[in-house]
Amino acid sequence: MTSSTRREWPVPALLILLSVVPVIAGAARLSEVAVGAPVTPDNARFFADPVPVVLHIAAAVPYCVLGTLQFVPGLRRRRWHRVTGRLLVPLGLIAALTGLWMTLFYALPAIDVGLLTAIRLVFGAAMAIAIVLGFLAIRRRDVAAHRAWMIRGYAIAQGAGTQVFTHLPWMLFLGPPDELTRALLMAAGWVINVAVAEWVIRRSTAAPRRPAPALKGASVDRA
Repeated sequence: MTSSTRREWPVPALLILLSVVPVIAGAARLSEVAVGAPVTPDNARFFADPVPVVLHIAAAVPYCVLGTLQFVPGLRRRRWHRVTGRLLVPLGLIAALTGLWMTLFYALPAIDVGLLTAIRLVFGAAMAIAIVLGFLAIRRRDVAAHRAWMIRGYAIAQGAGTQVFTHLPWMLFLGPPDELTRALLMAAGWVINVAVAEWVIRRSTAAPRRPAPALKGASVDRA
């Protein structure tokens, strides 16, 4: 691996680390449903209707993990990027739409209703819209718009990873959050990711400003 290649991997590696906790949590949830774990008020909805949560996890996990590789410049210049992109679009849409379905139709715990329901609907819809707009952009060969919308959609999908870090300090120092605090901590995870995504987009699209080179020996006026 060359030094230039090594420089391409820190961001994807960090994104993979950000995916670790959601991936483990998703695998635990699938195992819980598959083996028939004891039914509790917190998981009863998954046993009553397991298809949406199974589809959600089965789509969200590869979307987040494979999506990290789309940020490797060397892979973007190869066929890998296009082939993987064709998988990521349906995976991302399934993850977003099943998330919306569960928010609307599952019998949620009391702490997850109210403001948090509205927040989940906003970001779930935003993720689906971003992916669709990104797909339409590449169909018309608008690479810059495609990249921007796909980054936004991926940032929202990685919200679960960032929410670990917004919740952990509160849990350690102040204990379990109440309904309003939980909603705000969840929202903070998505807002942080979207803000970082917008910074990345603006930074990558900003045109470098370079002073025009001086012309040595050029006369001020030529007749």
